[in-house]
Amino acid sequence: MPLAVGTDAPAFTVKDTNGNTVSLSDFAGKTVVLYFYPKDDTPGCTKQACSFRDAKADYQNKDVVVFGVSADDEASHQAFTQKYNLNFPLLADTNQTLIKAYDVDGGGYAKRVTYVIGPDGKIIHVDASVNTSTHASDVLAALGLN
Repeated sequence: MPLAVGTDAPAFTVKDTNGNTVSLSDFAGKTVVLYFYPKDDTPGCTKQACSFRDAKADYQNKDVVVFGVSADDEASHQAFTQKYNLNFPLLADTNQTLIKAYDVDGGGYAKRVTYVIGPDGKIIHVDASVNTSTHASDVLAALGLN
């Protein structure tokens, strides 16, 4: 069962695609889309990532930060990013700390769930019924930002 809207988003500090340390607290005052997905370079996950890639300008114009999260390591994220020219960071949750904290553990992989965290650090939207092809625009529409 995903975390509920209105819940404080669990804090985290992990490495991104390029080995940079990323903490949720770095984005206080911004809206953050944290989308969990099962595995790099699989059909549904690729469609989902590419939907965010293609909507990058729409998200930047609304001052919204996007992160993809899976249990894959940095090397896998780098290959996935290069293959599909992804233009946003993927977070490497190899020890599944985020996956467990956000209650999306699918038994060794992340379930496909997206959280939108408001500027105050509270969860403002949860999507557990993701359409991988249209996900980026669906999230903007749910937030009234399209």
